Amino acid sequence: MGTMKWEKQQYLDILSQRKAQAHDKAWLYIDIMAKDLLEECEPGVKNLNTCAKAMLESMLEGDTFIVEPKNRSKCAKALTIRYYVDNLSAERRTYAQANK
Repeated sequence: MGTMKWEKQQYLDILSQRKAQAHDKAWLYIDIMAKDLLEECEPGVKNLNTCAKAMLESMLEGDTFIVEPKNRSKCAKALTIRYYVDNLSAERRTYAQANK
């Protein structure tokens, strides 16, 4: 039996943990690349869309693209996002809400 691919929620949880850890270290931001996150969480598994979608959904107002893929879905290994972690308040709007 093969291993089950990760669900988006698992990626959302990992991203949330990463942000909290960086915040606890008093970092201003963390940069995460889809290719690296996927390799770290699911080595050798082709689950890029799920990984990238979770990364995009985790963006909050003020977060920014370091590498923004040209395709419409933005799902690409090169996708790299800078998440600002100095303020992890639940009051922050999501990137999607802030950029309508």
